[in-house]
Amino acid sequence: MKNTVYIYTRDLKRIFTNWAMIIIVLTLMILPSFYAWFNIKASWDPYGRTEGIAIAVTSEDEGSTIRGQHVNVGKDIIATLKKNKTLGWTFVSKEKADHRVKHGDYYASIVIPKDFSQKLGTVLQDRLEKPVIIYKVNEKINAVAPKITSKGASSLTQQISEKFVKTANGAIFSVFNELGITLQRDLPTIQQVEQRIFELENRLPEIKKVINEANDTTQKAGAIVSKAQAALPEVERLTADGAQMTQQLNTFLTKSDEVLKNAEPTINETLQRVQQRALRVQELKNQLMEKDIAPAEVSAAAEQLKVQLTKQIADTGEILTLLTDLNALSQQKVLSPVINDVKDVNTLLQQQLSDVNSLQQQTKNGDVPNQSVLDKFSSRTDQAVYRLNTLTNSYSSTIVPAVEQAIKEAKDKTASANSLLDEANKSIPDVSNVLSKTASGILLGQQELGKIAQDFPRIEQNVHNIADKIREFQQKENIEDIINLLKNDVQKESDFFAKPVLLKEERLYPIPNYGSAMSPFYTTLCLWVGALLLVSILSVEVADEERFKSYEVYLGRLLTFLSIALVQAFIVTIGDLFLIKTYVVDKVPFIFLGLLCSFVFMTIVYTLVAIFGNAGKAMAIVLLVLQLSAAGGTFPIQVVPAFFQAINPFLPFTYAISMMREVVGGMLADIVRKDVTVLLCIWLGVLLVGIFLHKPLSKTSAKLTKKARESKLIH
Repeated sequence: MKNTVYIYTRDLKRIFTNWAMIIIVLTLMILPSFYAWFNIKASWDPYGRTEGIAIAVTSEDEGSTIRGQHVNVGKDIIATLKKNKTLGWTFVSKEKADHRVKHGDYYASIVIPKDFSQKLGTVLQDRLEKPVIIYKVNEKINAVAPKITSKGASSLTQQISEKFVKTANGAIFSVFNELGITLQRDLPTIQQVEQRIFELENRLPEIKKVINEANDTTQKAGAIVSKAQAALPEVERLTADGAQMTQQLNTFLTKSDEVLKNAEPTINETLQRVQQRALRVQELKNQLMEKDIAPAEVSAAAEQLKVQLTKQIADTGEILTLLTDLNALSQQKVLSPVINDVKDVNTLLQQQLSDVNSLQQQTKNGDVPNQSVLDKFSSRTDQAVYRLNTLTNSYSSTIVPAVEQAIKEAKDKTASANSLLDEANKSIPDVSNVLSKTASGILLGQQELGKIAQDFPRIEQNVHNIADKIREFQQKENIEDIINLLKNDVQKESDFFAKPVLLKEERLYPIPNYGSAMSPFYTTLCLWVGALLLVSILSVEVADEERFKSYEVYLGRLLTFLSIALVQAFIVTIGDLFLIKTYVVDKVPFIFLGLLCSFVFMTIVYTLVAIFGNAGKAMAIVLLVLQLSAAGGTFPIQVVPAFFQAINPFLPFTYAISMMREVVGGMLADIVRKDVTVLLCIWLGVLLVGIFLHKPLSKTSAKLTKKARESKLIH
């Protein structure tokens, strides 16, 4: 150990007593920092400066006339984009756009064809044609720019679609609202018609008695007939008004038939989405049921489960609301079994969410997840998946027929009411005719009164039939419920159907700019580069090496390299924080972990060169190249080829970048402890190799180096 310290102190003395060496060492200390600082600053906020990415926009839209009004959607799009500064929208002719995109002056072009508005208007015709926006991109200019321009084009088409859906839905709901208001306005008239029919039915025995008495007393019959004739015009007016209102109601339900049928695909689409999320929940459940799962992994899985289950509960709630509204239209309540099934699934999902909250609370307290809760959650998850599969599989055979039957019953009720009042209208002339005959009979004598008495039973039966049908309609359906269903807030409902789902983003560890997010990678990388620079400029050999033991030479010179490497790490981390203002949550740990990375990296690179000479430098460079691709520094490791995923757990960069990310975004102690432990194990393994294998391996590599130097091509 004494000789090791001697070699180290002698190296320091030689550095500080030689001004040229001081300059070289200072340069080696500072130079790697530039690698990190320049790269971090260059990538500071690339996605916040996309206004410089030029995209050519051309509108050839000739417009179209829709219901007597001229529209030009392409012109409206151009006007909107002129106010949009997210990308470099440039408005030129199609020929100029094509030429400049090919030559790289523009990254992409968007062309709105001349028939764009015309095809958009086919939604009001029998033959639908989807409008097309032509998007061209030059992908050879830059690897990232096409992704940005594609996002801009997609956003443009999405905005057009949302605006179109909102406008179309607004027109539909305006019609519904108008019908509901009309029905509500005329509701007193409809109710008055019903009341008069019931009054007429109640007075039929009296009328019959009068007719019978008219056979005995002509004068008394004349007075009664006059009274009946005076009331008849009012009854005729009320039945006519009722027939008109039921005709309007029938027209409304006919128009709304297609809209109501849209409930079927909406339910199916929501069920499919809930089923897909249920499968994801089942995958996460399987992960939780694995043996020896760590509390942190349980917590992470539980967090994902909460997101999925919350969305499933919301989706099944929407299905329940829609099915309940449709079931209200059905006298037989045909959708009740389906509603009960969906309620059961919703209850299971809420129980699952309660189980997940319990598991997360246990892991938060550091406890091992309760097996009973896990088993209960697993059972409920499997039940939910089974019930959702059953609902989805029976959709076409059970749910669709039930929805169609509910709609049909609503239409049948309206048709029944219409038929009822139509019969009333047909019966009025009979009543009028009878009363006229009665009046004539009074003048003509007893003979004509006998004819009236003969016709009365038929009239009486018709009135009873009309009253019975009105009572049947009232028992099955409430017209006020139909009116409430039709009346709506047009703006709110059209907004809802244009964008029915909102995205609520929660950023767990927000980092304000891309450069700061990349600082763990570039800082780690520059420390490895700094180690390479040191072994390239400074010698790992000791001039009087034969005086010392092999491990003393190895450790003595290693201390020199480590001292310089630690200064490199201190300079780059301090510069990240205070020179280029990199965002870091835990600043002090950031500095110390940077020192640890440099300590481990320098030991690895130094050991390779100390044992294998120039070949060791090549090994260090190869290891650097592999780590650039396989450590997950730029792209998620899951998207790289299988080979790089396989070597990822064995690379120092994997753990160095991971722990540096923790202190940048907000440190989780368990992750940092794991990464530090792995790096220290790697360092210890490399150190033991250097101590015990330095002598035997360096002798072998020395022969190779000596032979290579005979070529006079390497030093």
